[in-house]
Amino acid sequence: MVLTQRSNVRRPTLEDVARWSGVSKSTVSRVVNGESKVSPEVAVRVREAISALGYVPNQAARQLVTRRTGAVAVVAAQPEDRLFLDPFFDCLLRGIRGELARHGTQAVLLFVDEPDDYARVADYLGGGHVDGAILFSLRPVFGGRPLLCDGDPVRGQAYVDGDNRGGAQLAVRHLLALGRERVATVTGPYDQENSAAERLAGYRDVLPDTAPHLVERADYTRQGGADAMAALLDRHPGLDAVFVASDLMASGALQTLRERGRRVPQDVAVVGFDDLVSISESTDPPLTTVHQDVAEMGRLLARLLFDRTEQGPGQDLPSAIVPTRLVVRQSA
Repeated sequence: MVLTQRSNVRRPTLEDVARWSGVSKSTVSRVVNGESKVSPEVAVRVREAISALGYVPNQAARQLVTRRTGAVAVVAAQPEDRLFLDPFFDCLLRGIRGELARHGTQAVLLFVDEPDDYARVADYLGGGHVDGAILFSLRPVFGGRPLLCDGDPVRGQAYVDGDNRGGAQLAVRHLLALGRERVATVTGPYDQENSAAERLAGYRDVLPDTAPHLVERADYTRQGGADAMAALLDRHPGLDAVFVASDLMASGALQTLRERGRRVPQDVAVVGFDDLVSISESTDPPLTTVHQDVAEMGRLLARLLFDRTEQGPGQDLPSAIVPTRLVVRQSA
């Protein structure tokens, strides 16, 4: 730990910036707070003064004027230990934090794991501590498809999601193009209805007559994928391909196939979903998978939040579906 003594050098003030740039204090305040009632020429002059003097706005005073805290809550309905072990969420958070940083905003990470957490987090969000919230793995959710009402998204809920259904179709069609005839799938859990349901629907779009014993649910973890693969092999030892609905589960499925003496891809071809490079390029063999830009999804979530803040309530914002593509490696 390093202790530093506070310097006695006087910090530049709003008045100093006003004198340097030849404008009033109120004009400087407008520029600092991002208001539009200042000509571009004056705004440039004020910013040059701020840079030259090293002026740092008083955050507390700025909040009184703008009614902004400079912080956004990222609310995750996941156990903390699981969240930080899942590279998907790590990548998503990187995208969110990067976009927030561009706007000079800090991310505050909140967890909703136990039933009591909902009231605690709701009180925090309603207490004026943050300017907005990004939620994922919640119902209704904004990271992923929102809650449906009569089959349609609830009005006003903008969301960001990957093309789960289209990506699953790409994966299964690729396996069929390789000549595979008994294609199973490991799908996601019931508490992830959006992505799990969409990826299973994409699988069934291509294979509408699939026997139920070729479908196994898991929990988006490595061990879940391993257990699901074992269950599929027990029921259908002759399967020759499997579409696994996440890279993390696919890494577990590959482990089980290796332990059961199945060669990949000679005996069983495997395709995952997400293209998390920390997984897909390090499995044995490297994983063929459906790529979605998870960091871009995080950035889009943050951009939607800022658009909502600027436009105010009552304005419908466009949602975003991030496209997917197949990345072919040695597992299929």
